[in-house]
Amino acid sequence: MNAITDGLAALGSWEVVLCMLLGLGLGLLVGAFPGITATMAVALASGFTMTLDPVSGLCVLLTIYVAANFGDRIPAILINTPGTPASIATTLDGYPMAKKGQAGIALTLSAFASAAAILLSMVIFAAAAVPVATLARNYFRSPELFALVVFGLTVMIGIASKSVIKGMIGGVLGLLLGTVGLYSATGDQRFTFGIPELAGDEGVPFIAVIIGLFGVAELLDQMLTHRRSGVKPISALGRWWPNRSELRGSVRPFGISSVVGLLTGLVPAAGGDIAGLIGWDRAKRASKTGATYGRGNYEGVVASDTASSATLGGSLTTTMALGIPGDSVMAVMIGSMLVWGLNPGPGLFTSRPDLVVTMTAIMVLAVVISLVASLLRLKWMVKLLDTPNHYLWPVILVFCMIGTYATSNSIFTVIVMMVAGVFGVVCKRLEIPAGPIVLGLLLGPIAEENLARALVLQHGNGFFDVWSPIALGFLALALGSLLLPLLRRRSPAMTGLETPPADGPGSTPAGDDDHPSDDSSTPRASENSSSRT
Repeated sequence: MNAITDGLAALGSWEVVLCMLLGLGLGLLVGAFPGITATMAVALASGFTMTLDPVSGLCVLLTIYVAANFGDRIPAILINTPGTPASIATTLDGYPMAKKGQAGIALTLSAFASAAAILLSMVIFAAAAVPVATLARNYFRSPELFALVVFGLTVMIGIASKSVIKGMIGGVLGLLLGTVGLYSATGDQRFTFGIPELAGDEGVPFIAVIIGLFGVAELLDQMLTHRRSGVKPISALGRWWPNRSELRGSVRPFGISSVVGLLTGLVPAAGGDIAGLIGWDRAKRASKTGATYGRGNYEGVVASDTASSATLGGSLTTTMALGIPGDSVMAVMIGSMLVWGLNPGPGLFTSRPDLVVTMTAIMVLAVVISLVASLLRLKWMVKLLDTPNHYLWPVILVFCMIGTYATSNSIFTVIVMMVAGVFGVVCKRLEIPAGPIVLGLLLGPIAEENLARALVLQHGNGFFDVWSPIALGFLALALGSLLLPLLRRRSPAMTGLETPPADGPGSTPAGDDDHPSDDSSTPRASENSSSRT
């Protein structure tokens, strides 16, 4: 009870309120501008929050995380371009609804579905996080922790890249970066090349690497490949509030997709983009009007946004209870928490139970204020989408540099950030995902330390005396997570996911704008649909 009261009391200050409002504004803007992902925004903000206390810093980062989940639906519905990868499935029915003059209904249903799904997922977090953490604390020794870290890394490798080999290359690069610096077991310096800044316990400054890979790399890539889509935002929002029939019709897709999102969120590295597409497909199969999905059916908007939003609580559960990032945003969050001296994982629930309560309350409050902001009929949001990206690039780059410098007051970290940014662009060209690199950098030292302890325990003991069924089970799952994508590509029937309509995000459907035909009203697939948060 003391933990609950202390956790809630930590939010009773003006500083916390201001931090949440700042996170709200940044999150909505990030979501509204296509190409600026939530991961990029959280990585950039993490550099500025290092000087704040953990509660205020978490207010900024978690509110950005939630608000971006609302803001990214605006461009998905109005210009057929996902604000973040999590809203890819929203374009399938959102933009056709907007073309029929139902943009207001689509935006409102999207906001309600997202809010309800996140709140439901937070109930799951509140109910499941403590038992999961207790189980891990009681039964997880070094072998189990090593196997769990390997499982988390391999899942991201299998999901984050079209090629398992390229994903593995990214993971290995991250693990190699994690070996730089002082080895805690022996005190030896490794791969420092005489550079004093690399000789400390941290080694490569991971906040600088995260900002470089997710911020600068994305920025440079947009500069090199940018071209205007020519799609004008739809300004005729039409009716804003759904009627009773539409609210009743939203219940079934919400129920189906919420289960999909909750389960997907518990899988490490599985993001909202995957959940949104699966939820859309499952709701379509169960709907009596499934034939009209992809042609402006409001059920499709509810289904996709419910599934993608419901992953947030599961992702937070995996991150806080096990110390394994649920998605790329949580990977950045772990990096920030480590700087604050907080170690996500089972021990956090023992050492700082009040902080877990505080984080839960922050997420709930962030959902409420994001919902209120989303329901305001803001005329400027359409004009906002017309803002040329080249006005944003220099501002974002300057903030990346300032935020990185603020983490250590050293120009060396800025150099590391820029090098990581250029390296990130090369990786994007080679289709090597950034997620496994960051996860390898963060989790590599943890895996190495626990493997060393497991080998010490192994001395003089039988193999099965040290490596329990839990550890072997996680290692088997890790192997399966690498093999499953290969088997899926060999057998399309194993995917279980019906191919979305022939058209997709980022293009304008053919045919009459006001009355699109059945054959041409669904959006065409674009490059955006293959991106990751």
